[in-house]
Amino acid sequence: MSDATTTKLDERLDRLVNIDIGNRGIEPLYATARAMTSRPLVGAAADALLAVPEGGTVIATTGSVSRAWISAAIGENDGPSGAAAILRALWLARHPLMILVIEEALIPPMAAVLKAAGLSVVDPEAARKASADKSLATVVLQPFPLTDDEGRAAAAPLLDRFAPDLMFSTERVGRNENGIYYNMRGRDYGMGRARVDFLFDAAMAKGVPVVAVGDGGNEIGMGKVADVVKTAVPFGAPGDCPCGGGIGAVSSADILVTAAVSNWGCAAIAAAMALRIGDRRLVHSPEAEARLLEVMTAEGLINSADGMIDPHVDGIAKSTHIAVAEMARAIVAKALV
Repeated sequence: MSDATTTKLDERLDRLVNIDIGNRGIEPLYATARAMTSRPLVGAAADALLAVPEGGTVIATTGSVSRAWISAAIGENDGPSGAAAILRALWLARHPLMILVIEEALIPPMAAVLKAAGLSVVDPEAARKASADKSLATVVLQPFPLTDDEGRAAAAPLLDRFAPDLMFSTERVGRNENGIYYNMRGRDYGMGRARVDFLFDAAMAKGVPVVAVGDGGNEIGMGKVADVVKTAVPFGAPGDCPCGGGIGAVSSADILVTAAVSNWGCAAIAAAMALRIGDRRLVHSPEAEARLLEVMTAEGLINSADGMIDPHVDGIAKSTHIAVAEMARAIVAKALV
């Protein structure tokens, strides 16, 4: 397949997942990130993920303690299925050692989502063996500290321990310029939250490539378009939040993929990865999306926009998420025949 054809299909995937159905201001963020990258965002992300060497190491993160002021064990359903789709595609393409960093309280539902995507949750030693002989799709779930000081202190040792070739984040909230973690309504929900953004900042400082997906301006990676977050996103401007700042995260990324829903961005990246290596197994199918939505519901992850345990995401109907996965598959289908 020619580079021109690949770029054309990447552009279609970009446009698909940046339709601002939720009216959250994603389109200006996309335009800015796209101009910075000078090529389709999902294609840039797919290339970075596929640059991980065979049997290499990837540290990923997702998950949001969605109602932290009520309980640190209440997570949301945007993020986990997208992360699972990317880790599955990575395994099929590169068989890396994969570590997913998350709150200890959210490990049980995240483990269920990963298993539903076909990944076995094991300890690091078992995962290294599986990566070496390519015999079992595995992922390690790694808890991370819940305070700023502990998060800073834990970052370098964890990076030294695993020596990642790449860091991947999707729908992972980062702190703003005043160190506060805000939700999309400008409410502080940093309590009980793993300070994973410090880990990603440390990785960037060491030159480890960082790919991030976000949909609201308050996620890891959105520091790359911080000025536009202040003008395009509700509660993004200085003074919009109680601390005197806005919700925008300061943590940046080498490659930022914007999407109207972060799970959509991950589905598009997986399709772009499949396109590049000619392997349709990497595509996140609508059937897989439907299955993961039901698993997340069964595990008590909430539709954060409505505060309900249901299979809708960000207040957008389940059927729409399945349709987006179908559209992403359709965009690349003929090229994978």
